[in-house]
Amino acid sequence: MQNPWWQTGIIYEIYPRSFQDSDGDGVGDLTGIISRLDYLHWLGVDAVWIGPIYPSPMADFGYDVAEYTGVDPLFGTLETFDRLLAEAHARGIRVILDLVPNHTSDRHPWFLQSRRSREDPKRGWYVWRDPAPDGGPPNNWLSSFGGPAWSFDEPTGQYYLHSFLPEQPDLNWRHPEMWPQMERVMRFWLDRGVDGFRVDVVWHLVKDARLRDNPRNPDYRPRRDPPNEALVPAFSADQPEVQEIVARMRRTTDEYPGRVLIGEAYLPFGRLVRYYGVASPGMHLPLNFHLITSPWEAVEVESTVAEYEGTLPPDAWPNWVLGNHDRSRVASRVGAGQARVAAMLLLTLRGTPVLYYGDEIGMPDAEIPPERMRDPRGKRIPGSSRDPARAPMRWDGSPGAGFTTGDPWLPAGGVPAGYSVEAQRDDPGSVLTLYRHLVRLRRAEPALHRGPYTPVPAAGENTLGYVREWQDRRFLVALNFGEGAARFRPERGTVQGRVVLSTRLDREGEAVDGGLELRGDEGVVVLLS
Repeated sequence: MQNPWWQTGIIYEIYPRSFQDSDGDGVGDLTGIISRLDYLHWLGVDAVWIGPIYPSPMADFGYDVAEYTGVDPLFGTLETFDRLLAEAHARGIRVILDLVPNHTSDRHPWFLQSRRSREDPKRGWYVWRDPAPDGGPPNNWLSSFGGPAWSFDEPTGQYYLHSFLPEQPDLNWRHPEMWPQMERVMRFWLDRGVDGFRVDVVWHLVKDARLRDNPRNPDYRPRRDPPNEALVPAFSADQPEVQEIVARMRRTTDEYPGRVLIGEAYLPFGRLVRYYGVASPGMHLPLNFHLITSPWEAVEVESTVAEYEGTLPPDAWPNWVLGNHDRSRVASRVGAGQARVAAMLLLTLRGTPVLYYGDEIGMPDAEIPPERMRDPRGKRIPGSSRDPARAPMRWDGSPGAGFTTGDPWLPAGGVPAGYSVEAQRDDPGSVLTLYRHLVRLRRAEPALHRGPYTPVPAAGENTLGYVREWQDRRFLVALNFGEGAARFRPERGTVQGRVVLSTRLDREGEAVDGGLELRGDEGVVVLLS
């Protein structure tokens, strides 16, 4: 049987403000993405996931949606989007849109009508409640962006819920009219030809019916953890009823052959895998962020992979994410040398890999001066800015990084020379060349894009090994998580074969007979004999 494309393919996340500006206003746009499709085809990705492009006041840069079935003029028009779809599809690249169903902008017509009066027909589309007896918020819930998750509306004398910014009021998914509205939105884009959705904060959709207080977090570290983590979100997220909403989204998506439903959920594995569906259909791919949050050590990564593989329901397909628009870039988290090892891990594990734009050239977090900070979360919670991971893509070494001819919305500098597509494209030893080789190897070998994963326990040093196989082709992936040289030593047996790829790109064809020496920050793929 042929696997669905979203199982064997590679997904590439584009933060639209930062990928390519076509008109010199300093903000990326759809025409800019179109101009870079040949690069994405050359890189070898199968689909692009594009962040929100809907009309928005941009309080949270598009995640505050003012209209679900349009395109913000900052990015283009619906006609531009149609051209993007056509041009991408012509190159064999699918297009996945961000769907933001948990909240809207406070300027969305639904909310504007909802706050007119307590009797308005759309009042129940959002979560409104009377003040507590002391006049304060209805409960102790906290916003992920700092402070209470409730704002008081003077004219109507009630509080409304916002899990994020006050400008992002939460929709009430317990209201019977909510699903028909969002289904209409999904069908609008599916009919237009999009290849699926990445559903934003899907685990937040349903709240406790009684709005009970969240319990205190006994492990909270005030000086290290974000303020909202002082409470365990037991009643403000991941409620059982969300699974029925996910099932409805999946059934709608499945009416359109070849489409994919991806969900964002920062949850432990035991709870994350429920989003695959149990009694009813779930997400094709609930995003797995554990490589982002786990300590970067061989034993920790090995444990993470083992727990995930052991928790997956039957027939569920895994996925792996190294970076995204909300977290520090992988090169800054693990270092430039280990970023190559991380690339090999991502592209040789069993499951669908999701790449974040710029990681293929090893881009580190950018330096953003305090006066240039744009992220609302960073402005509200010191040290939490997401701007460094959202800086413009570096296409070349010019002042605008090839991203814009104008003043970029975030600084394009502060990244060392050499971190650009232009500098790396023809460099046989570059990170970009490594990604290209990994992508081609993964695409060419069924063992790497559809075969099972078998761990290979190693003795002693900070190394990780596993085998991927399909029919008569068996590959050992051996990774050194340390800066110093290490010998990969399987607890049982020896290694026989030849190296087909190293993160250093200089060992292809090398025979391996018995032992496998790894240099610092090196990973290798060995075709076993």
